[in-house]
Amino acid sequence: MRVLLVEGDVTAAQGLTAILQNAGFLVDHTDMGVEALEMLRHYDYDLTLVDLDLPDMDGSELVRRMRIARHPVPAMVLSGSTQAAARIRALVAGADDVVAKPFDSAELVARVHAIMRRSKGYSAPIVQVGPLELNLDSRSVTVDSRPVHLTGKEYSILELLVLRKGVVLTKDAFLNHLYGGMDEPEMKIIDVFVCKLRKKLQIAGAGNLIGTIWGRGYMLRDDAPTMPALRATTLSANRLVAA
Repeated sequence: MRVLLVEGDVTAAQGLTAILQNAGFLVDHTDMGVEALEMLRHYDYDLTLVDLDLPDMDGSELVRRMRIARHPVPAMVLSGSTQAAARIRALVAGADDVVAKPFDSAELVARVHAIMRRSKGYSAPIVQVGPLELNLDSRSVTVDSRPVHLTGKEYSILELLVLRKGVVLTKDAFLNHLYGGMDEPEMKIIDVFVCKLRKKLQIAGAGNLIGTIWGRGYMLRDDAPTMPALRATTLSANRLVAA
């Protein structure tokens, strides 16, 4: 998941970036509202985290301009003001949530997860596709209640596919999701990640959920037949040979 952090205080921005990155988010930072609007035009974000006090404009004004420009990305505002009027103004402008400073980092991350889930149409943290269950909060994956151990990149690819099930995702979309335009490797690395992810899911018994759309990219589907875990299948075959 990718977050745009709009925070004018350098120290606060560094702390927030560390909190979000430790929770598994990819974070882009700017200290200016005008630059944030430009970044929203060119990049796909899952959440905008906006401080109320920015150098060039009020955070509520940034949210208002986002909504006028019809940016669909959810917005969370961080407010150091003790006045209810400031928080109400942010909500009226179109903010999805307002968090007062100082805040508990665990609560902030939980609120971010909740807003992202709602924006994708999910009220609960667990998303199910066939026998596969993905927990958006704990970033864990199970197949038929058995854990599937994925690398960070493999999980991020699966998360994007699950949240956009039925949509063809290009390799550019995956690169943007994984690296955010910074130090991107060659595009063929996506094929490598998807191949390894497919193998792990098949071994776990999830079948071939990830379809290849030739010349376009990949898509998650839940109509593929499931299969028993390959370990069990291989064991049965070995027993037949031995017999």
